[in-house]
Amino acid sequence: MALVVDLDPEFELPNDMENYMRYHIMGTVDRVMLKPGCLPKKFQCQKRSLPSTVTSCPAAIKMQRLALEQEALDYSTLESDTKEVNTTLSSSLPVEVIVEHQPKNKDKGVQVFVKSKYFRSKLTQTEFKSHSIATSPSKTWMSTVSTSPFKVEHVKPATPSHRKLVLDRSDSDTSLYSQSMFQQMSPSVQSLQLKSLSESSSLNEEEAILEKKREAKQSLENKCKKIKAKPRFYIGINNNCYFLLHLIEKETNIPIVNILLCLKKIRLNTTFSELSDQFGISMSYAGKIFRKCVPTISAALKSFIEKLDKKKIKSSLPIAFRHRYNKVNCIIDCFEIEIEKPSKSVHQALTWSEYKKGNTIKYLISSTPNGLVNYISPGYGGRISDTLLVEHSEFLDQLEPGSWVLADCGFKHIKQLLIQKNCHLLRPPSVIQGAKLSKKEVHQTKQIASLRIHIERVIRRIREFSMLKPHSVLNSKLISVLDECVIISCALINLQDSIVY
Repeated sequence: MALVVDLDPEFELPNDMENYMRYHIMGTVDRVMLKPGCLPKKFQCQKRSLPSTVTSCPAAIKMQRLALEQEALDYSTLESDTKEVNTTLSSSLPVEVIVEHQPKNKDKGVQVFVKSKYFRSKLTQTEFKSHSIATSPSKTWMSTVSTSPFKVEHVKPATPSHRKLVLDRSDSDTSLYSQSMFQQMSPSVQSLQLKSLSESSSLNEEEAILEKKREAKQSLENKCKKIKAKPRFYIGINNNCYFLLHLIEKETNIPIVNILLCLKKIRLNTTFSELSDQFGISMSYAGKIFRKCVPTISAALKSFIEKLDKKKIKSSLPIAFRHRYNKVNCIIDCFEIEIEKPSKSVHQALTWSEYKKGNTIKYLISSTPNGLVNYISPGYGGRISDTLLVEHSEFLDQLEPGSWVLADCGFKHIKQLLIQKNCHLLRPPSVIQGAKLSKKEVHQTKQIASLRIHIERVIRRIREFSMLKPHSVLNSKLISVLDECVIISCALINLQDSIVY
């Protein structure tokens, strides 16, 4: 059975029919298949709101809204006028007439236009009115609870909406109180009140000062307890040697609090501002105490850096030295402490160290084989060499004839100086460029290096004092007491546990 296709002339079969090619070739199809979108879906008879393509002008909308507002205003004025006329007529006519002319019916449903009280168009630019509090002619009521001996009565007017503002140009304390109060007071009463105010303020200041002193005293007591609990950490001295601080106090007449302040500064390099808070003093006074007391403390502790004779050194010689190097009396080395860059160019040149690449102060230190410091030189500029430092210091005068000095390769030029003192130098073999060391020389180098490590351990203990660290960058104002700080640290090291067992 053939299917005859009869479509609306508005349809175009080649474009709208999906199986048009089959229909065109075969002549018939079982079912006509239209492409999607050919048949209409929305009709005018359907109940739906059609989208509006016309965009209304904002100006026209605004004009319509203004017309509605004006109409509502006219209607409200007309209604008010009508009410006024009715009231006048009702008051002039007798009661009977009023009753006769009253309407029998009333309209309950009345169409009205509700207007918002604060209506503003988004397209209208408004001007905001502001008021600065700082320009108000009236002064704010205030009273200080801690200084006022009596309460201030606040007078409130009966009608807060109508308030008269009076400009008070007085800057004295009497402006805190109302004028009527002072009119009723006599001059004697006013003077007594002012006197009581000043006395109460002075009492409060004294109480604040006393409270501050109590807090400082409590902070100082707490800090002293902490130092006494852990003296090795805070001041670099062992618990069993803490009694020496009281001996130093008796010998030097320096309060033990000042001694603790100086030792804590050397041990932890605490800033003077922090020390002032911990010890309850000013920052400048803490600096004065440190610079004044450190030389006295170093003089008292210098006796712990003692020169020992050869017999005592040999009796306490470590096992590593006893076999081949039992003649060694001391081990020497140098260490440097970085400082701030001096202001003068000459001082910059004298303190510049090529080894540390900075401005430093250089020290020569000597210790016994068991790690006891027996000599510390004064500080020299970082430019000086190790040989010149040994020559200009008093180290050679401390040596006994026949002493053996163990040193590094950098001290090879002091051999002639030691020979003049009838002493001997023990150091690793020199390395010649292009030549190899023999097996014996390599073995000797390792042995001397293993023994010379003890002086490095002594220097490491000196570095435990934060003020003497290699990169502490010491303030230029403290360079004058740096030698004394090094002496104090070396003396405290001798009071600590032994380095070599």
